Amino acid sequence: MVAMSATNFSLGTAMSSGSIGRHSRTRAISSELNSNKYLRSYSGLKSSSYFESVSSSFFAAETISALKHSHSSNAKKTQRPYSHLQPPQASYKVAILGAAGGIGQPLALLVKMSPLVTALNLYDIANVKGVAADLSHCNTPSQVSDFTGEAELAECLNGANIVVIPAGVPRKPGMTRDDLFNINANIVKSLVEAVAANCPDAFIHIISNPVNSTVPIAAEVLKQKGVYNPKKLFGVTTLDVVRANTFVAEKKKLKLIDVDVPVVGGHAGITILPLLSKTKPSVSFTDEEVEQLTAKIQNAGTEVVEAKAGKGSATLSMAYAAARFVESSLRALDGDSDVYECAFVESELVADLPFFASRIKLGKDGVEAVISSEIEGLTAYEEKALEALKPELKASIDKGTSFVQKQ
Repeated sequence: MVAMSATNFSLGTAMSSGSIGRHSRTRAISSELNSNKYLRSYSGLKSSSYFESVSSSFFAAETISALKHSHSSNAKKTQRPYSHLQPPQASYKVAILGAAGGIGQPLALLVKMSPLVTALNLYDIANVKGVAADLSHCNTPSQVSDFTGEAELAECLNGANIVVIPAGVPRKPGMTRDDLFNINANIVKSLVEAVAANCPDAFIHIISNPVNSTVPIAAEVLKQKGVYNPKKLFGVTTLDVVRANTFVAEKKKLKLIDVDVPVVGGHAGITILPLLSKTKPSVSFTDEEVEQLTAKIQNAGTEVVEAKAGKGSATLSMAYAAARFVESSLRALDGDSDVYECAFVESELVADLPFFASRIKLGKDGVEAVISSEIEGLTAYEEKALEALKPELKASIDKGTSFVQKQ
């Protein structure tokens, strides 16, 4: 659940006149925003000087603070500051593929609330019309359109700036992320093929598990289609950061608003490596605490699967984390020069691992920089954990690449 207690949240009136419109296949509208008033009440995800003046946010205050403190000290200070009083420079189309699912529905709601989104296209193989109808009643600026089945996929993707893919089956009790591979691999492959054909320049956010394999699948598909841009393909690992921040704050009795823990590696089991030594604010951990917290962060997804007793996986927290990453991408596209997130991307940080999750700087063209300092000066425990995750992560990456190459 999105925490609102520390905010003064108000949607206000986003459009100058008229209603949002029906959820039917109407193309993107050019809504006029009362930008100053509206953006004061919705900060989204920001960093640097923006945080100093904003007083309320759709995302919880701890998210804002974490991002404020997460950017590199080497970030250029001469770039244009991004003011919350500044209207969006452009409007953006976001397509969610798998929008009728457990992650897709709450994710669509959260994305619908962004003032930077003009068109929100929802795709699924069934049951998406009701989701679109429901969301179309929310008085926020984006026009919601529904698309059902393969025949309408191309139209959904046409002109999209960001494509988010949560499609696939969720984990069930006793099921590992690798167990999902045979089902979700084909789903991701077919959807990315459609992206390559209809919006090859879009930012692609992969949520479908196992992310350690589905991101390499997407990369290989895009390569085969001749449109691969490694700067625009992201495995969304934000949930690992969100969990790490939460668990550390609880364990050490810190204000969540102050906590930021970078998480590197991959997005499954031991490949998830929270760098507790890099926690901000600086805090000390006993060896026992490090082991307990690391295990808790790595196994958090399994905890949710078991708690739901076969009736679902981590959908709400994943939707929250994915919306945070979408909003960061939107801010970067709109010209914010100071946006940082952790994500699973093509990387040269670690030898023999062509993909690796780490802190990145986002810009208009995607990944502007991979922050190498995150994996420097690690503790002995973290160094050992990094070495231990390499074989499993490498195997998962190779599995995804081979899946496409063999076909």
